[in-house]
Amino acid sequence: MVKIIFFGTSNISKIFLENLYQNEREILCITMPDKAALRGQKLNYPAVKSFAIENQIPYMQPQKFEDDIKSQIENFKPALGIAVAYGKIIPDFIFNIPKLKTFNIHFSLLPKYRGAAPVQYALCNGETETGVTSFFLEKSLDSGDIIIQKKILIAVKDNAETLFEKLTPLGIDTMNESIEILANTKYIPKKQIGIPSFAPIIKKEDGLIDWSKNAVEINNKIKGLYLWPSAFSYIASGKSAGKRIKIMEADIIEADIKNKSPAYITDIEKTEGFIVSCGIGKLLIKAVHPENKSKMSAWDFLQGRQIGIGDYFK
Repeated sequence: MVKIIFFGTSNISKIFLENLYQNEREILCITMPDKAALRGQKLNYPAVKSFAIENQIPYMQPQKFEDDIKSQIENFKPALGIAVAYGKIIPDFIFNIPKLKTFNIHFSLLPKYRGAAPVQYALCNGETETGVTSFFLEKSLDSGDIIIQKKILIAVKDNAETLFEKLTPLGIDTMNESIEILANTKYIPKKQIGIPSFAPIIKKEDGLIDWSKNAVEINNKIKGLYLWPSAFSYIASGKSAGKRIKIMEADIIEADIKNKSPAYITDIEKTEGFIVSCGIGKLLIKAVHPENKSKMSAWDFLQGRQIGIGDYFK
């Protein structure tokens, strides 16, 4: 049996860990420290820690990779390390401990979209394909030699949620194939080829919509930032003036027509939603998340008569 040290934190990491556990791998988990909850409530456990506790898998939550952590990992004697959405840089004196080294599962076709948010940037940039790469960790960011790379098409209607749903099982297949290759064969990894692009951490303010952009760009942002922070705007007129609204789904119409006055609601599409002018083209807004309310269809939002034709956003 291949002993594995698993670096992961998020819900997606937990899905990969669950697969390793179901395949009866012997595992030591390294996950991020607990996060303080709001208003003095108890600490929030990372998803990987919760799964480890439930299934009696040994785990550690180092603030820093100091000598005692290094010693515990060495004593476990892992043959292989696997990292999936861990959340911090793993130093080389840790990822080089396993005999077969440590590989990472990354949701892009490296060297494209190195960094923390490859799925979001692929959608925001209007890519038509993406994929999963397993690669060996090294000191520089997401630059190690490739073990396996698998491609997938991005559908027109995909957003960050649906694309993650497609990439996760593909990533699990990639992880398991990589384990088998490294454990059973003499494998020569491939160098990354091409000019790297980057997908840095997304900030909340990145979700603000610039309505002077063209409708295609704005719609890509809506899809890419669907999970967080969502593409948002502020209502500038009418009963809801000053309130923030997240745009959750839209369709592009009149894609090539320039508009002198972007950000205005120009029409209502019965049962569907409202139409907003962009710098070039228009968007039919179909789903929204108003401030202090639940997600809803744009048509249901209109029934509250909080906005209408002639109102605008800023």
